Amino acid sequence: MITAHQLEVRAGAQVLLEDASFRIGPGDKVGLVGRNGAGKTTLTRILADEGQPAAGSVVRNGPIGYLPQDPRAGDPEIVARDRILSARGLDVVVAGMRKAEKQMASSDPDEHERGMRRYARLEAEFLAAGGYAVESEAATIAASLGLPDRVLAQPLKTLSGGQRRRVELARILFSDADTLLLDEPTNHLDADSIVWLRDFLRAYKGGLVVISHDVALLDKTVNRVFHLDANRAALDVYNIGWTAYLAQRETDERRRHRERANAEKKAAALKAQADRMRYKATKATAAQNMDRRAQRLLAGLEEQRRQDKVAKLRFPDPAPCGKTPLTASGLSKSYGSLEVFTDVDLAIDRGSRVVILGLNGAGKTTLLRLLAGVEEADTGTVEPGHGLRLGYYAQEHETLDTSRTVLENLRSAAPDLPELEARRVLGSFLFSGDAVDKPAAVLSGGEKTRLALASLVVSSANVLLLDEPTNNLDPASREEVLAALRGFAGAIVLVTHDEGAVEALGPERVVLLPDGVEDLWNPDYAELVSLA
Repeated sequence: MITAHQLEVRAGAQVLLEDASFRIGPGDKVGLVGRNGAGKTTLTRILADEGQPAAGSVVRNGPIGYLPQDPRAGDPEIVARDRILSARGLDVVVAGMRKAEKQMASSDPDEHERGMRRYARLEAEFLAAGGYAVESEAATIAASLGLPDRVLAQPLKTLSGGQRRRVELARILFSDADTLLLDEPTNHLDADSIVWLRDFLRAYKGGLVVISHDVALLDKTVNRVFHLDANRAALDVYNIGWTAYLAQRETDERRRHRERANAEKKAAALKAQADRMRYKATKATAAQNMDRRAQRLLAGLEEQRRQDKVAKLRFPDPAPCGKTPLTASGLSKSYGSLEVFTDVDLAIDRGSRVVILGLNGAGKTTLLRLLAGVEEADTGTVEPGHGLRLGYYAQEHETLDTSRTVLENLRSAAPDLPELEARRVLGSFLFSGDAVDKPAAVLSGGEKTRLALASLVVSSANVLLLDEPTNNLDPASREEVLAALRGFAGAIVLVTHDEGAVEALGPERVVLLPDGVEDLWNPDYAELVSLA
């Protein structure tokens, strides 16, 4: 259970939330919603005890499972299965049992005996914690999230960003925590895994707070909605499900509009009457009273919801380039003994549209990293053509320097850009005033997405490599990205689970991984997008 009392949440000097009090108990399934930058991630970090409020208090009873937007926890050398088991402390026990098994295999009688005793002690501890049934439960959760046994046996450092995120989600769901705090849990999940997650969360008996732009997930799982209103720095609590919340919010907005219109009409009449009376000495006091009454009428109103701002996105006019600005031949990549893909050839012509498809772990992100020069291929070459200017959007935002400010990150993407123009561009992406001086490390996932896209806008790139560019975006911001995809005149290589993004791109070709087969796009491939 989590109880918050008179919380104040800030991001630098900006007040995101004031005087918010609420309680999340067993069976409460809360959808935390609001536009990008409203403070959803910041509030969730505070609830998880990974951040501190500017004022107020949070009391936590029972263990909490927290999935951040960009989970990078865990020793990269640890295997995925042990990372999941660590949620209940079983990883140490299992690792000890493996070590004891090696001792038992020793030809030295004393070493063999020590191994036997150690294994018996650890196995008893393992069985007391649930044993093989619990290990099977962890494997079932992992498989339901698209993590087969071969992936669970791999070290975290060999996994893609999407696989590592699914390992963290599996770990949190396996943790048996009393309260789950999940920030965009459907990112990087295929369609089948999303359906399974909905059913899991619907049946979950503890408390839940979920941030998600997946409307179907919210509709199927939540029974309460917390709306963070960025315009009022307020938290509106609705003790109803998602569909009822949408209807109630519109009803509330119409009511506010009517009340404001009526109050403004009455206040205008009072002020007009006061203006006619104020110059008569005998009626000056009455005029002042009318003015005060008009002010009280307006002051007592709930503020009418202003239209949420949306970043205005237009990808750059591409710099001139040759017919084929980017070519790759014979690319292969392995991590240790794990072969990701081999012998991939790709030619990106000027203005072409290419989608990369493959199951999770097939190497989609890895291929983009090779093309972007962020990572070296084991074999093969990537050749820049005449006039190539590359723009790379990374799904985990690793192209951003989290030690630098928003403004510094943008100017590093375009060193010759005057500061005034840089501030203008950032303003169009909803970074204005002091917000440009915030460190990138404190930005929410949606804000990092906006900053990374702003960096592309100033780059004059003629080839864009886009890895899940619509993740973490609210619906209005997502539509801006889709419109920008439609209008960009340069070449785009896209990795996405978002069927709408592929439709907006209008691809000409598809590359299927891990085999590297290239084909002309046809509508049959659209069915694979959400599954890939």
